[in-house]
Amino acid sequence: MGLCVFYLEVFVKKSVRRAGLSVGLVSAVVLPLVGAAPASAGAAGAWNLAAEGQRICMHPDHGWPRTYAFATVEGTWTAPIEYGIRELPPGSTGVGGTLEPGTNERDPDDGGLAVNGWLDLRIAPAPAGEYTAEVWASDGKKTQTDSLLLVFREGC
Repeated sequence: MGLCVFYLEVFVKKSVRRAGLSVGLVSAVVLPLVGAAPASAGAAGAWNLAAEGQRICMHPDHGWPRTYAFATVEGTWTAPIEYGIRELPPGSTGVGGTLEPGTNERDPDDGGLAVNGWLDLRIAPAPAGEYTAEVWASDGKKTQTDSLLLVFREGC
């Protein structure tokens, strides 16, 4: 099949910690004074898909018959979250999974986030070019999506 070079780029966005901390502190002090509940009181089911703009590059003649991508969920969720991938090139397949209720928060020291959703991919050969697949996650009430860029070219 020849040698294929694979790379996956994950662009992790830096969070602005000081702004978030300031808003949290102001909310904790001001909202109880005006009789409103703090924002965190109803946020037990607050989660986000943090797939963060992944990219996979492969040779058009070979595809990538066994690889993976991330479907990381961040936050706290009280119902199972199903995740998967769609809109892959013809002949390609992807298998997602289910996350049981839980929590996944960024590390306060380095901003890192544990990968808790893995997509098992079988990417078929395709003509040279770029294809955009869609990573999705749903708790049955809300669905979030992010893109996965598939690049088919020589020299990857």
